[in-house]
Amino acid sequence: MTVVEKRPGRFGIFGQLWFQVLAGTLIGVLLGWLQPDMGSAMKPFGDAFIKLIRMMIGPVIFVTVVHGIAGMRDMKSVGRLALKSLIYFEVITIAALVIGLVAVDLWKPGAGMNIDPATIDTATIQGYVHTAHDQSIVAYLMGIIPNTLVSAFTEAHVLQVLFVSVLFGVALAAVGERGEPVMKVIESTSSALFKIIGYVMYFAPIGAFGAIAFTVGQFGAGSLLSLGELIIEFFVVCGLFTVIVLGAVAWWCGVSLWRLMAYLRDEIVIVAATTSTETVLPRLIEKMKKLGAEEGVVGFVIPAGYSFNLDGTCLYLTTVALFLAQATNTELTVWHQLGLIAVLLLTSKGAAGVAGAAFVVLAATLGTTGTIPVASIALILGIHRILAEGLTFVNLIGNAVAVLVIAKWEGKLDERMLAAQVGTRRLRQRHAGLPAHQQI
Repeated sequence: MTVVEKRPGRFGIFGQLWFQVLAGTLIGVLLGWLQPDMGSAMKPFGDAFIKLIRMMIGPVIFVTVVHGIAGMRDMKSVGRLALKSLIYFEVITIAALVIGLVAVDLWKPGAGMNIDPATIDTATIQGYVHTAHDQSIVAYLMGIIPNTLVSAFTEAHVLQVLFVSVLFGVALAAVGERGEPVMKVIESTSSALFKIIGYVMYFAPIGAFGAIAFTVGQFGAGSLLSLGELIIEFFVVCGLFTVIVLGAVAWWCGVSLWRLMAYLRDEIVIVAATTSTETVLPRLIEKMKKLGAEEGVVGFVIPAGYSFNLDGTCLYLTTVALFLAQATNTELTVWHQLGLIAVLLLTSKGAAGVAGAAFVVLAATLGTTGTIPVASIALILGIHRILAEGLTFVNLIGNAVAVLVIAKWEGKLDERMLAAQVGTRRLRQRHAGLPAHQQI
């Protein structure tokens, strides 16, 4: 039974990854603030780290999903797992959209700005709007099928990799004993891939430094002051959604939300610095397996969740859309707002794997509804990466909780391991007999 390994204590807190990343982040903030031009020039460090991680995402998903599904043998359980995952994703998505909508309606961060859309310079958003126009439901569904078996990996499209992996896993399970040699190769490959991930993570502090230095240097503190109320409102909503909604779901699973966040502290700090959940996808897969969730569940739910379970992105979309309506004095009736939610249920899934996905989806949504001026999204371009701090955090915790929910629902969650790592006091008392070497 695998457990989370403790890091060597020779360097104390200085040897902890989360501390190193936090230190790199703080240095990056200072550089970007004091020397904006130099901070902006640090962008390649952040980009290089993200590219290193993205390089590993396809192979890691493939070996995890194939090994997990082929190990199930029962293909009915695979279909049941997919159905339960999609049901859960949609329920949580609706909750996030409604909560984001109600919160911004009550707070009204854009009221009184009185901005005329005709006066907005839209030159900076043309690329996003063009990409948004290319998005459609049919194109999205067709995009799940790769052009070739190999292109799913070369194009780094998570859903395409998941599609190919599920097919391969089902086929490998169908051939029975003849597939055992392939399974052994996949197991060995998996071990090697996660060893590479370990090497790459040594560069996480440098990547965090480069990414945050660029953000602060490029956008500065001016945008924080001019749109400060929106930033505060969004972060408050993200915090409340995490504590109340995800906290309640975690409690149902017997999980302490605070212990779960402490368990994922490395990943939380990395995501905050890079504003990308992709940078921790391989580590999240490995950590959720070590919490006691069966490999097949983890291998399917996390890649699928990175496209279908974007709780933070949904909060962002409703919050910003209504903020822009308030800022431009665009009147939205209750029916307009319900229509916005209906559109977002589709468009929030429509830009998975697209760079700047949340911003692209926002442009696509405003263009589809035709009520809020699309040009108004230029108002929040300068703070998009700041808002991404909140949405990526919620996406990360949301997908971690989703794994535990689906694993428990499927009866494929080792509660003894879970209790030792992140369980509530109630769950830990129930499994107090766990051997000492499996405790944190």
